[in-house]
Amino acid sequence: VTCEDLKVAGAMTVLLRDALKPNLVQSTEGHPMICHGFPFANVAHGNNSVMANLVALKLADYVVTESGFGADCGFTKLIDVACRQSGLKVDCAVIVASIRALKEHGGAFHFRPGMPLSKVKEAIETENLPAVEKGCENLARNIQIVKMYGLPAVVAINRFTSDTDKEIELVRKKALEAGADGVAVSEAWAKGGDGTLDLAREVIKAVEKPHEMKFLFPDDIPIKEKIETIATKVYLANGVEYSPEANRKIKLYTDLGFTKMTINVAKTHLSLSHNPDWKGVPRDYKLPVRDIRASVGAGFFYPICGAMQTMPGLPSRPAFVDVDIDPETGKTKGLF
Repeated sequence: VTCEDLKVAGAMTVLLRDALKPNLVQSTEGHPMICHGFPFANVAHGNNSVMANLVALKLADYVVTESGFGADCGFTKLIDVACRQSGLKVDCAVIVASIRALKEHGGAFHFRPGMPLSKVKEAIETENLPAVEKGCENLARNIQIVKMYGLPAVVAINRFTSDTDKEIELVRKKALEAGADGVAVSEAWAKGGDGTLDLAREVIKAVEKPHEMKFLFPDDIPIKEKIETIATKVYLANGVEYSPEANRKIKLYTDLGFTKMTINVAKTHLSLSHNPDWKGVPRDYKLPVRDIRASVGAGFFYPICGAMQTMPGLPSRPAFVDVDIDPETGKTKGLF
């Protein structure tokens, strides 16, 4: 089905004429930023547009682009989808880790969407070195995924006020043991740009190391082989289970000659697997592919794994609930 089939090609062109232009915005400290076409990395490719990257590269010596969620989501898609099609090359990956996230991966608590933070606040803010150490297995796996693509990996520890020095140092030690090329504490939330200077220095050192970005799979292998490569090498599954519908569509796409398109897996961002409840580093399971769809214009297939929905819903309490105008000052409140 094409836009022309639906009689909307003209209307979409009118909208896209301006939407195709990257949006130049600024940080709270006045630094230029480009915000353009960033879809979720669990259901889409999770990176900004190629056009935005090309514009940014004309304007700066270093371009920092955000890839959504973990190395298993946005990062792999940056390489195997965006870079594969654009010819752009990445020089370094920064993995952002927080003590509280590592505690959850280490079993200290289980925080579900919609749950009040107060339910787990004590577990989050209480020093728990065993849980942090256990959770660092997940961090190590993210580092390994980056290394699989031939790139340096720098870990940014996103410090919260409740994090202890012992927890920070434990993460630093474990990250370096796992092969990180650098580790730095990021205190951007508290100190702005000054709180990220150490991180910037680590990134500059890392990009100067010899490296060669590589793709996980070639274009000319069968669709199933591409999916199974991602499943086994990135998600550590021991195989893939396809539904009858997925098998039917893979045969259809193969018969239509679309086999050279890349893969953009739709799966949860809450786990390295397809199951959001499996924390840490799940291994030796079957990755269920219940459906696969083709975005022919974009040049990729997106297998849908587990119970993943491709249209993400709002949380039980969306952020907009707290946004309002203060009647006394006329200023916006509730954004931060």
